[in-house]
Amino acid sequence: MTAAGGKAAGRAQVPAADQTLAILSFLSRQRGPVAASTIATQLGIPRSSVYHLLTTLLEHRFVVHLRGERRWGLGTAVFELAGGYARQEPLARVGHQVVADLVDQVGESAHLAVMSGRDVLYIVDERAPRRPVLVADVGVRLPAHLTASGRAMLAALPQKQVRALFPDASSFADRTGRGPRTPRELRAVLDGVRSGSLASENGEVSVGMRSVGMPVLDHTGWPAAAIAVTWSEDRPQDEPRLRLLLERSAAEITRRIFGG
Repeated sequence: MTAAGGKAAGRAQVPAADQTLAILSFLSRQRGPVAASTIATQLGIPRSSVYHLLTTLLEHRFVVHLRGERRWGLGTAVFELAGGYARQEPLARVGHQVVADLVDQVGESAHLAVMSGRDVLYIVDERAPRRPVLVADVGVRLPAHLTASGRAMLAALPQKQVRALFPDASSFADRTGRGPRTPRELRAVLDGVRSGSLASENGEVSVGMRSVGMPVLDHTGWPAAAIAVTWSEDRPQDEPRLRLLLERSAAEITRRIFGG
């Protein structure tokens, strides 16, 4: 038997594995949750098999189910896998130099983060000299809805995907008593970012500290990460200049990683 034939035979023995990976790959290419019937039709998988596999993926948090809309989207476990890859692979390596250059230009601390479920996970952190110690550090997780990095990425996601991540008030963690506590309040924050405002936070993570962030988009327009600058509120910043520098930094990471 040839090597190719052996691989084909191996795949034939585990059709459920092939179908599961096909479903996850298909969902990753969509701009939001889709119906199970769409998945079955597009992939040529029997509808009964699609429902069975989706139910299993739901149990393990690889998908979420929007019951009212009868649609399915990627779940938090997928973001956790993506975060693990990003920690070890080129995003962190390339991002380190870009973030360091940004710190030199701004004179304040900066970092790069990825989504991990409802949190952001920091994969690069560069501290400016003689600046306050921050809670953000490599490997630290913070609630995405409270951080500038998280808001930048959430605003770049389809609204249905955000709704799947934050379905009700129980989904919202709190740190300082500030920030959105319901899906409606979060939607208002993200609508502002989508309409052109810079993703920002003011004391939601640490009282007295402010941050602004910008998403790093992959070749499909999906937020692969976010880059942000943090400073003490008693040191006013030129936010239009920060926006420009963040845009350039995010675009440079996209160019180096994804060829954008």
